[in-house]
Amino acid sequence: MGHCNVFFTSERDRIYHDCEWGVPVHNDDRQMFEHLTLECLQCGLSWGLMMKKREIFRKCFENFEYDKIADFGDDDVERIINTEGMIRSERKIRAVINNAICYLKVREEFGSFCDYIWGYTKGRTILYDGHDRGNIPVSNGLSERISKDMKKRGFKYVGAITIYSHLQACGIINDHAGDCPCYKKINETNPTVKMKPDKEVR
Repeated sequence: MGHCNVFFTSERDRIYHDCEWGVPVHNDDRQMFEHLTLECLQCGLSWGLMMKKREIFRKCFENFEYDKIADFGDDDVERIINTEGMIRSERKIRAVINNAICYLKVREEFGSFCDYIWGYTKGRTILYDGHDRGNIPVSNGLSERISKDMKKRGFKYVGAITIYSHLQACGIINDHAGDCPCYKKINETNPTVKMKPDKEVR
């Protein structure tokens, strides 16, 4: 999902933008895991395809209940890969299961995954200079730091670009356009911090 001054190709995409993308997820690890998993599954594919197949993903992955996914075995991988309409990538399917296991370990250490990832911003949504005018990078210093830490913790498909998209989706970074109603709404209802660009990659 890029900057929001775009033409929506479907009502589904518009609803996702208006109601979900960029809304801060503070106390819902299931929702946080869904965001993260969608970004991981997207690698090499279009976001529109992710939205189109979202219900299939929910069916395959127990509505993104990470504790259930962590117990998946080879039979579940076979079941998922043979589900009609599912992305037929065994590597990605196994990565989701792997990430669920890693997710549980993070929860054990930090209390919740939300506490872990929001710890990087002290619970505040970042407003980077220039982003409200459309100067949006594909990754930056923050996403690189989080990516490196998550890789050390065993997560897969969590490169800096994927993590930047995740930070946008879960509201850690507000990258809505300045004239988008969502930009103002998020800022009025959540703690924010203004920051200068951070080693941005375009």
